[in-house]
Amino acid sequence: MQNLIRDKRIHMKITQEELSQRLKVSRQTIISLESGKYNPSLVLANKLAQVFDCRIEDLFIFEGDENIES
Repeated sequence: MQNLIRDKRIHMKITQEELSQRLKVSRQTIISLESGKYNPSLVLANKLAQVFDCRIEDLFIFEGDENIES
C-alpha cells in the first residue's frame, strides 16, 4: 500500500519528529510509514487523517490484491 504521508507532512512544513510527537509514536514509526514498510492501524490512520485534515482514503493508495475482486 502506498501513502502520501511524506508529501502531506512536507506540504505542512513539519518534521518527522514533530509529526511523531503529535501522534504520540516514535520517529521510527513515521519513517516506516513514509517508506511503506509499515501499514498503520485504523486508529493511527485516523489520527494521521486528522493531523492532515483529510480523509483516510486521501492518504493511502490501495493496489492490487489489497482491493476486493468481484
